[in-house]
Amino acid sequence: MPDGQEHAFTDYSNHPLRDLPIDLTVCIGHARPRLRDVLNLTEGSILPLDRQIDDVVDLFVGEKLIARGQLIEVNEGAELAVQITQIFAGGSMF
Repeated sequence: MPDGQEHAFTDYSNHPLRDLPIDLTVCIGHARPRLRDVLNLTEGSILPLDRQIDDVVDLFVGEKLIARGQLIEVNEGAELAVQITQIFAGGSMF
């Protein structure tokens, strides 16, 4: 790569903060119900989201979108996971 351009992937194996746990948020969709609908929620209520079951999900660290992926089942369907399909470059995370 020409000088001044960042590499898409950086080796963080020696970064001093690499073992620091971070909160990662997986956004599967949004809802915008009316207040009266929220007040009427009960156990078993269904809240529709703005995405389909097979749509990509967004991964955030804080407010920064870092990746997108697909929800998958793991451990014989006992757990959900995200299979990363796109990682956003554009600067170091640190």
